[in-house]
Amino acid sequence: MTDEKSDEKEREKTEEKSEEKSWEEKWQRDPLIGYLWAAIFIWAGLVFLASNLGLLDQILVGVTQYSGLGGFGEIVRAWPLVLVGAGVILLIGVLLRLFVPAYHKPIWGQLILAIILIGIGLGDLIDWGIIWAVALIILGIAILTRGFRRKGE
Repeated sequence: MTDEKSDEKEREKTEEKSEEKSWEEKWQRDPLIGYLWAAIFIWAGLVFLASNLGLLDQILVGVTQYSGLGGFGEIVRAWPLVLVGAGVILLIGVLLRLFVPAYHKPIWGQLILAIILIGIGLGDLIDWGIIWAVALIILGIAILTRGFRRKGE
């Protein structure tokens, strides 16, 4: 009897592990990532809409013109702005994960991705030396914040 029960429990455990989690279950566990991706898509849509309406010319005065690309010049100019915005949105997510206990999860991957996106987006506008210096400063602040949080717990 006990062997049958333990075998049945083992089968149930393996079935639970093998089943993939549905999108709804993942969303319930971590709704913040869904909100962040939604914000990134909305930001990208707004930037491309502004680009198509010719509004980026007014915003990005003095930015390198991509001549010789025909109609794609505006889209190429929009991508750095999309990347910087996505990086900033991810940084906001990192801050929320640090300071809101309900969303507390590991942040390092998200922080590194945010820094990379901002760096690539600003690469045409600012010298790379400045970008990497700022990235190191942000990384140092994140490490300090994590250390202070642990002492407070």
